[in-house]
Amino acid sequence: MNAIVRLYSSEKDEINKFLSVFFNNDNSHINLLEWEKKYQNPVELTEIIGTFIDNNDKYSINMWISLDEGLFINVTDENADKIIRYIYERFPW
Repeated sequence: MNAIVRLYSSEKDEINKFLSVFFNNDNSHINLLEWEKKYQNPVELTEIIGTFIDNNDKYSINMWISLDEGLFINVTDENADKIIRYIYERFPW
């Protein structure tokens, strides 16, 4: 199973702005209210989680991640550090 990250927003350009900064490219031609990416290596999620938390005051976006099939966790300021630590402990590759 792949780890999944999903972004949701009720504002048209918010996800595009965040992804443009994260991936360092221009996605302004795409207006998304939701976005999903699958990762074969769950440790790769930590980078986007960290970037999301460091910048969540700039964007109106919600992030959900899945490490196990059918179970999604909402990433917040309160739990992001624990989630990142858990990922590194569970998937030490």
